[in-house]
Amino acid sequence: MIRLLLAEDMHLIRKALITLLDCEDDLEVVAETDTGEDIVRLACLRRPDVAILDIGMPGKDGLTAAAELRRRLPSCQTIVLTGLGTPVALRKALDAGVRGFVVKDAQPGHLVDCIRRVAAGERVIDPELAVAALDADANPLTSRELAVLETAAVGATVDEIAERLCLSRGTVRNYLSRIIGKIGARSRVEAIQIAAECGWLWPTRDVGIVRYRARR
Repeated sequence: MIRLLLAEDMHLIRKALITLLDCEDDLEVVAETDTGEDIVRLACLRRPDVAILDIGMPGKDGLTAAAELRRRLPSCQTIVLTGLGTPVALRKALDAGVRGFVVKDAQPGHLVDCIRRVAAGERVIDPELAVAALDADANPLTSRELAVLETAAVGATVDEIAERLCLSRGTVRNYLSRIIGKIGARSRVEAIQIAAECGWLWPTRDVGIVRYRARR
């Protein structure tokens, strides 16, 4: 029997998945949660073989929880179940030690097959998405520059970026100027648009996809 933990904040989707997985003779959902903060605690308590995690969870996101699970409970393998079937999402998932990557519009049988293969020690990634991740344009921005641009992309002002990232306003302005120069953009708005199109920005839970809300 493969013991499963399921983390999904959409109640209807989570209950439907539990019903689907419990129909399989060799799968058992031993823990479920709708918040990222409970993932590691429940995993350590219930000791699942595989954790199926949504990326956009409230509180702690699924990839942060996956990386923590790898450290705290290495016997538990992780599968990301997400609507973000993009190269940047895949790269972040692999960096977090995820063993399976399944998009939410996949056939139900694909998820079941992925669970069994991951539990057996395999890594299961869609081949076309893996190729897209390898072919994606190189990101010229540092992690700090990305953090500044991602915060700007959800509409934060310079003052708000400075507060959230514990930087001075002058440092934030310098970062934004450097980002614009590196990307070859004419403005902050254009830099965000270019970075989003190239897949360098990480979509936030609040907006679903990266978009810029102009503010002064």
